[in-house]
Amino acid sequence: MGQQQGEPLLLDGVEKPSVDPDREELTGHIESITFTSEDDGFTVAKVRVQGQRGLVTAVGPMAQPMPGQAVTMAGRWVVDKRYGEQFRVESSSAALPTSITGIRLYLGSGQIKGIGPTYAQRIVDAFGAKTLDVIEHEPKKLLSVDGIGAGRLKKIVEGWQEQRESRDLMLFLQSHGVGPGLSVRIFRAYGRAALDLVRENPYRLAEEISGIGFLTADAIAEKLGFPKDSPLRLEAGLHYVMSESVNQGHVYMPSHELLKRASEILQAEFEALEEPLRSLCQQDRLTAEYFRGEEEPAIYLPRLHTAEKIVAHRLLALCAAPKSLRAVDAEKAIAWVQEKQRITLAPKQADAIRMAAREKVLVVTGGPGTGKTTIIRAILRIFSAMGAKALLAAPTGRAAKRMAETCRHEAKTIHRLLEYGPQNNGFHRNEANPLSCQLIIVDEASMVDISLMHHLLMAIPLGATVVLVGDGNQLPSVGPGNVLSDIIESNAVPVVELDEIFRQAQRSEIVMSAHAINEGRLPNMEPPADGSLSDFYFVRQEDPEMAADMVVELVRERIPQRFNLDPVEDVQVLSPMHKGACGAARLNERLQDALNRETATLKRGKRIFRLGDKVMQVRNNYEKDVFNGDIGRIVKLDQEHTALTVRFDDRDVELDDADLEDVVTAYAVSVHKSQGSEYPAVVVPVLLEHYVLLQRNLLYTAVTRGRRLVVVVGSKKALAIAVRNNAIRRRHTRLAQRLAKGADNG
Repeated sequence: MGQQQGEPLLLDGVEKPSVDPDREELTGHIESITFTSEDDGFTVAKVRVQGQRGLVTAVGPMAQPMPGQAVTMAGRWVVDKRYGEQFRVESSSAALPTSITGIRLYLGSGQIKGIGPTYAQRIVDAFGAKTLDVIEHEPKKLLSVDGIGAGRLKKIVEGWQEQRESRDLMLFLQSHGVGPGLSVRIFRAYGRAALDLVRENPYRLAEEISGIGFLTADAIAEKLGFPKDSPLRLEAGLHYVMSESVNQGHVYMPSHELLKRASEILQAEFEALEEPLRSLCQQDRLTAEYFRGEEEPAIYLPRLHTAEKIVAHRLLALCAAPKSLRAVDAEKAIAWVQEKQRITLAPKQADAIRMAAREKVLVVTGGPGTGKTTIIRAILRIFSAMGAKALLAAPTGRAAKRMAETCRHEAKTIHRLLEYGPQNNGFHRNEANPLSCQLIIVDEASMVDISLMHHLLMAIPLGATVVLVGDGNQLPSVGPGNVLSDIIESNAVPVVELDEIFRQAQRSEIVMSAHAINEGRLPNMEPPADGSLSDFYFVRQEDPEMAADMVVELVRERIPQRFNLDPVEDVQVLSPMHKGACGAARLNERLQDALNRETATLKRGKRIFRLGDKVMQVRNNYEKDVFNGDIGRIVKLDQEHTALTVRFDDRDVELDDADLEDVVTAYAVSVHKSQGSEYPAVVVPVLLEHYVLLQRNLLYTAVTRGRRLVVVVGSKKALAIAVRNNAIRRRHTRLAQRLAKGADNG
């Protein structure tokens, strides 16, 4: 992941020095290791500290700790309810032991090949305090120790060499602001050659090691003496800017925009970057493409260039291929499904049925209350009656679950449908091993990014009918691209836009407010005159701190008491931003304190988890079968091993220390993270402190997440700004042009 500009370079437990009266520094040697994580260096160790009676339990990041190792730790004392007094390590540095006891423990730890506790004792008995010096400089002297022959000596020398290389790398990286966890990750990635590889080209860390960005790699390179105009630096900077633009949703960058942004970050002349850019393209690390006579090329990451071209090609191929099912009389099908489901289809809903019967690819779009779910059920019913095998899919677990419940038919996430897993080296379902179906319906299609759509379309047999259902007015996908909107814009695929709000939905203030927002009008902000309950409220509060107080009060007391909803299970706070008094981060802390006073806690870095907390998975974890956006409750804590058990729906999942990097408390989440989900009640703070993100589609997305109740808290001015601001920042994508060009050529 690329590091954001302005981030501190001291990472993973290594912090800037500050005056802190509670912070102490302890020196001693490690007596034993209770637990250590290979992924991030989190360790529980017993340490014999100078000036302390008895052993100290040290908990925190340590780079490849070993019994006997001399260690200096900075941190603070805490009292754990279950484990008693502990020293929470915030940063640490290690050195070789100097005492006889330390040397014996170090050699006997099993970390050095050829030496166990017995041989450690024999070697220390023979050489005393000079033992490590003998192993380092005169290893042949070990042959004088009983039981050590040429074969064992060779193992010892190799094991010692490996430890020295690892130790040297840790010291080198930590001296450059890279903490123990990332240091361990680097050593695991590169092995014994790590130090040489990093010294040769520190910029490779930014592209190859998750958690190290360009700015950290650049700081290391500067200390190593790399000049500012080094080709390695300029190429890495260009690649970093390209990757950051992808994180912002772009599929490509115009070359002048890429060069301009890179010149600002690298403080290099525009012209000086042209040759490094050509070099990156020649190395196939970037791809340049001219499109329809444009004067400058578009620059892509190669995987996204491939994805965009294949999505266009595959959609057009699906449109052109013959159906695998016999033809159906659309008018008879419409009459039949209305009778079977006891419904009356609106004209545009009937059009959608006709299109699905005739076309191979269809997009159905519309806002809340316009009958998208009715269409999904009707198309599914008709195709199933014809003997078709139908598959239902959605981008998130919550969306798939809702789809399954409303359609009474199995629905899966796209990742599960395509059988993604590390053991498959990606998606098991693909062009060579396609899905078995004659119909596939994808709900919440606006959330599908270009990469996932690429893999999905490659796995769909050409004879199948594809129906993409979504709301084009919601936020685009978190990942790169604007796939659904591009498909609609291209006019290459039939589109049915449902715009009639059904009578039942018209009684919902949530639905009417959402449509008002989408049309650029303020929603009705007055409560019912007769005092009856509504499903949409606006609570005016201009001050961010007071608005945050109101959000907490609403979630903890008012909504549960008035609407009989559970404050944790049923109410979700959705914030436009992460920072600020009403940002997701601060509200999470306040709501955790307000809703969960449980004293059983587990600390992971700056995050505190409590038994019973509502938490969210923020990155796909295929090994544990939990996915980005999944929400659960903590049902078990294991402080000793820094692990949690989380109940996702009806399934308990054990998450170890490494997994916790991707778990956050979820009393409040960003609007972006809520995409594809619905909640019984949502509370949405909208204030001027959110100014940079006050957009119509963001507010619309937030309001449409609520099923029974939506409460907007904040400033009427901020709400008006959001409603008026329809200047959606366009993403750089060429899917619409590729589809339109292909359709014209067809």
